[in-house]
Amino acid sequence: MIAVVCIDDNKGMTFNHRRQSRDRLLIADLMALCGDRTIYMNEYSQALFTDYSDRITVSEDYLEQAGDEDICFVEREDIVPYADRLKGLILYRWNRVYPYSTTFDVDLSGFTLQSTAEFAGSSHDTITREEYTR
Repeated sequence: MIAVVCIDDNKGMTFNHRRQSRDRLLIADLMALCGDRTIYMNEYSQALFTDYSDRITVSEDYLEQAGDEDICFVEREDIVPYADRLKGLILYRWNRVYPYSTTFDVDLSGFTLQSTAEFAGSSHDTITREEYTR
């Protein structure tokens, strides 16, 4: 699977079990990057993708269901237990420090950075997208 995760400068993902931030241009960038592929997520994340409801699959056990090439948008789940199934990662970096209670703990040493891009978001001056493969 390919996991998509948004993190702050301390690898924080959530604060008090809620997303740290949201950005509509980040979602648009992800959807453009994925082309016509379906993105898997849980119900909590679904609210971010209302303009793309025909291109998402919502399930509470989406990480279990995801196949080798499926893209999963991960906000609150610990994906370390799924690390051996990860073929790739797409990290969106907020380039800020937020309070956090959940962190992204996947060891990146087994991954190769393929590309980096920066763009202005709707809520952040600069968002960095990093694409990794294994």
